[in-house]
Amino acid sequence: MTETNRIELKRELTDELDIEKEVIAFLNNREGGIIYVGFDKDGRVVGVKDIDGDMLKIKDRIRKNISPSPMGLFDVLAENIDGTDVIKIFLASGSEKPYYKTKYGMSTRGCYIRVGTAAEPMPTDMIENLFAHRVRNSLRNIVSPRQDLTFSQLRIYYQEKKLPLNDNYLRNLELLTDDGRFNYVAYLLADENGMSIKLGKYAGTDRCDLISNNEFGYCCLLTATKRLLDKLDVENEIRTQKTYPYRIDTPLWDKNALRELVINAIVHNSYFTEVPPKFEIFSDRLEITSCGRLPEDMTEDEFFNGVSNPRNKELMRVFRDVEMVEALGSGMMKVMQVYDRSCFTFMPNFTRITIKNYNATENVALNVAIELTERQQNILDLIIRNVALNVALNTTTLSEQLNVDRKTIQRDLKVLLDNNLIKREGSNRYGYWVIPDKNK
Repeated sequence: MTETNRIELKRELTDELDIEKEVIAFLNNREGGIIYVGFDKDGRVVGVKDIDGDMLKIKDRIRKNISPSPMGLFDVLAENIDGTDVIKIFLASGSEKPYYKTKYGMSTRGCYIRVGTAAEPMPTDMIENLFAHRVRNSLRNIVSPRQDLTFSQLRIYYQEKKLPLNDNYLRNLELLTDDGRFNYVAYLLADENGMSIKLGKYAGTDRCDLISNNEFGYCCLLTATKRLLDKLDVENEIRTQKTYPYRIDTPLWDKNALRELVINAIVHNSYFTEVPPKFEIFSDRLEITSCGRLPEDMTEDEFFNGVSNPRNKELMRVFRDVEMVEALGSGMMKVMQVYDRSCFTFMPNFTRITIKNYNATENVALNVAIELTERQQNILDLIIRNVALNVALNTTTLSEQLNVDRKTIQRDLKVLLDNNLIKREGSNRYGYWVIPDKNK
């Protein structure tokens, strides 16, 4: 492994190692970065002797020695590389730049920026410019509309993960403003609030015929999220096809990707306007609309490549504590394995994700004026299903899945091809079968 502008390698954690400087440089970097502990200067893995102890020390030093609070912007993980345990510190780009060493304040001794493969002191003019453009309106600084808040549900979620909240949890979770009042993060996580997430279901492809309208809210945002996920799991119908020798179960939407998209829409929603995310089910698709556009310093390419820049780092921290989200930056990569960029629409004030139903795509494609044999129908079903999952399917794979020789498969494919039900992408040797655009 080699160092880059987004990767820093350290041999071991010592008192002399200025880990805070490296962390600050990545927090101030527009793309964040990763620090590995357990590599020598030549990039060879050497491992960490006391990995659990060093991970705790790193978390404590980041939490205590860096301002503004970086909680929710970093993960400290154990990773096994070539059979050896190392420490991986994943850092997101912060929205309250410049970050600095608390004891030195916003000075050239306290602020750092990533330049190539090094953390360099930040010039005074850059410090002043970043501070002038700092996003001051974070949820942490907005006073809750109610101050009679309780957190029984939040306590239960932490207890379930064996993380009981101590007497200082309000400060530790950043639920208070600087003057000690409950902030908007506390409001969203309280047992009772005025925020509700809506789920509408329509009979057709437009908003004319509303079948049902459900609300999940007025309670802890964690509880509302779990209830919404449970409801969507019920709505995510499974269509079963029996294709010898296999049984194919196809949901409307990929379950893992759907979970990531739902939680991302809730955690990264811009609550400053008090507009919650909205979820709508149509006969042919699911639409997720959240308030807020991409951060000013993030490009679409960075977004799709998993660069993490949490809008609400306090909420992200809580959702990660109770294991409703995984490591920073992992969610979008999981989604992109199933769905492509065309599902996302970025508007000036909103972001919308549109997921087509697998079954709806299939039903349209099968609406053809030709009588197919059972095997030809099975071949078409497999191609449609794999196209929906962004998986390439060739003649050899079809032969193996249906337990039929290649020549038989080729004859059936020719029937489908002659009737314009499928088409060939790529060369004869390395190509694969897809559905023509007009049949989608």
